[in-house]
Amino acid sequence: MYAVTLDGFGGPEVMKWAQVEDLPAPGPGQVLIDVVAAGVNRADLLQRQGLYPPPPGASETLGLEVSGVIAEVGPGVRDWRAGDTVCALLSGGGYAERVLAPASQVLPVPDGLDVAAASALPEVAATVWSNLVMTAGLHSGQLLLIHGGGSGIGTHAIQVARALGARVAVTAGSDYKLERCRELGATALINYREHDFVTTLHSEYPGADIILDNMGAAYLERNVEALAEDGHLVVIGMQGGVKAELNLGALLGKRGSIHATNLRRRPEHGRGSKADIITELRRHLWPMISEGTVAPVVSAEVPVTDAARAHRLLDSDETVGKVVLRIDEA
Repeated sequence: MYAVTLDGFGGPEVMKWAQVEDLPAPGPGQVLIDVVAAGVNRADLLQRQGLYPPPPGASETLGLEVSGVIAEVGPGVRDWRAGDTVCALLSGGGYAERVLAPASQVLPVPDGLDVAAASALPEVAATVWSNLVMTAGLHSGQLLLIHGGGSGIGTHAIQVARALGARVAVTAGSDYKLERCRELGATALINYREHDFVTTLHSEYPGADIILDNMGAAYLERNVEALAEDGHLVVIGMQGGVKAELNLGALLGKRGSIHATNLRRRPEHGRGSKADIITELRRHLWPMISEGTVAPVVSAEVPVTDAARAHRLLDSDETVGKVVLRIDEA
């Protein structure tokens, strides 16, 4: 079979579409998927640069989510059969013609959704739902502040929050991205290149009940300032560094909480597992997608043979939402 390989670590040019060893038959609890498309995530860009190695035992091939058709099921798999059209959350291996996935991390393609577009769902849906709903308890009437509102996670989180009755504030680096966030339902729009988000937020609100943060260290102090009383800061990225000083007095004064989470390294089963998250998605979020209340935002579909362009697009100011690699067009 063919897959994207890395000619060392570095820029997008190190990725090559090349022949690799075929995958084995699926083992117990696994399914083998013929891949139609793979979602591109910032984690892929970091792994390509040698900054985010896969967890032990995971495929070295890039790609954390796919959509396609099940080719074969392994022993003990009862919920899926060959021929089912699905999407799946992975720990790696998605930039390939075929991928092995745990059956517990597979979801049906929502009714009415294009199969390729479904590849943009599993990673962002699992990240958003597990952090905002399962961890921070997002509910109607709360104010959610999303950093990076124009990202794949940001555009998805806006829609989920609005569907749950929450208000949404976002930061983004261009008026173009902010306008797209407004179209998706965000009501407080902050261009972080021109305005301080804490000052702007406090001009309209006492603070954010939940903050979804992809920056980490660089925003820690100001995120605590921006929290409302009893607020939750959920850190899911470290684009702004890994070390910062925390003012515990300020956090205690607001009775605030800080959560730092990671999806890729969660266990397949057990407490806090990917299987638990997938079950929650299918029960609560998938009906919203089938109804059209929440939809994947796909900025571009790119043939996998031009994966370098897909990575450059995701890393540019041109992209709002996700970039998808079409494997079936290789």
